[in-house]
Amino acid sequence: MERPELPLPQLYAFVVLAEELHFGRAAARLGIAQPPLSQQIRRLEDKVGYALFSRAPGHIGLTPAGRELLPAARHALTDLADGLTAARDVASGKAGRLRIGFAASLALTVLPGLLRTFRQHFPAVDVDIQEMTTAPQLAALRERTIDVGLLREPPAHDADLGFETVLTEPFVAVLPSSHPLTAQRTVRVEQLADHPFVLLPRVVGPPLYDQITNLCIAAGFTPQVTQHAVEWQTVCALVETGLGVSLAPESIRRIRLKGVAFRKIEPDTAHTRVAVAWRKNDSNPLVPRLLAALNQDPQDRP
Repeated sequence: MERPELPLPQLYAFVVLAEELHFGRAAARLGIAQPPLSQQIRRLEDKVGYALFSRAPGHIGLTPAGRELLPAARHALTDLADGLTAARDVASGKAGRLRIGFAASLALTVLPGLLRTFRQHFPAVDVDIQEMTTAPQLAALRERTIDVGLLREPPAHDADLGFETVLTEPFVAVLPSSHPLTAQRTVRVEQLADHPFVLLPRVVGPPLYDQITNLCIAAGFTPQVTQHAVEWQTVCALVETGLGVSLAPESIRRIRLKGVAFRKIEPDTAHTRVAVAWRKNDSNPLVPRLLAALNQDPQDRP
């Protein structure tokens, strides 16, 4: 980038004088005496190499060079003012860009209220939301491709990441609507022992997968997983076709499929944890503002 030839104070003095066409009024507007204003204009004209104002007794006007410079000078000063405002807004957290990763099932619970509240307070922020499961979110946080994650079953401890629980929920049985167990209001986990299971692959969320399989093991059997799906919506769709049953977080009940039924389970002691995750050393001022917004609109949580 080339070094600017025209100092900003001189450029601003030029614009004010061009608008007033009177040294006295222009000097008063600038808050300086007339001699310093005349000196600034002379220095600017020396930089340009041509006169910018025609001077006659009782009259001052713009020369052709001055008329040509005026729009560019106004544009430069406006761009600078806008840039300073934008820089201050970003630094203060009023504007900028925030990248949020979220587990698909949280679009049914935490995400809608969070985004609504955040956008009400920070409408100038560019929010980029990306759907991804827990393990990819953790990787994206470390790789700095997202700023905040909304995920299930975060690690118990991470030296680089912070976590805050925003929701806990029990598990429910997911059954085809024609299944005999739907006649019961509550299903005992051991009643699912002889059924094939549809689950998320363990690699996308090991703690959640282990919670579900441990529920079955505690009930006396190891689940026979015959189908995998990356998202809970797909798990429910596969259950609807009769490919198996599943155990899922309670908020999955909000998925409306005519051929799927949800039932409470016994025992109901296991709960899955939803947390917000962020980098502890992140300097983006929008991150703490999003964390504050999480506690302001709980109405979309089960």
